[in-house]
Amino acid sequence: MSTQRPFEIQRIDHVVLRVQDLARSVAFYRDVLGCTVARERPSLGMVHLHAGASMIDLISVDGSLGQRGGAAAGAQGRNLEHLCLRVEPFDEGQLREHLQMHAIAVEGKVSSNMGAEGDGLSLYLRDPDGNAVELKGPSSACGCG
Repeated sequence: MSTQRPFEIQRIDHVVLRVQDLARSVAFYRDVLGCTVARERPSLGMVHLHAGASMIDLISVDGSLGQRGGAAAGAQGRNLEHLCLRVEPFDEGQLREHLQMHAIAVEGKVSSNMGAEGDGLSLYLRDPDGNAVELKGPSSACGCG
């Protein structure tokens, strides 16, 4: 049996999140995190957002696509453990100030975490549906954060 694949993964193209209030979630990802709306598909209950070189798709839990996933995320479960967005620059003070202006709480302290580019500083927050979002800065030269 051959172990050679006819392809190589380049990057994550998009992530799809099921949300309870589509307009509220679009506002969060657009206004707080800086994503831009690429396309709206009302017939599917879906909005595609640019997130740098990738996409975040939001689908309403009561839309035709969202209903397939069952109950909405809540106190007993989430859509995913967390979504990590690589940001630059990573200035803790400015990030905290920006999030505070939008009444978004930062969870815990800034810490060094492993990512696609190596170890770098990051902080965590929650989107309107309770999903954790990690904002991660560039990797540190020494890998020690």
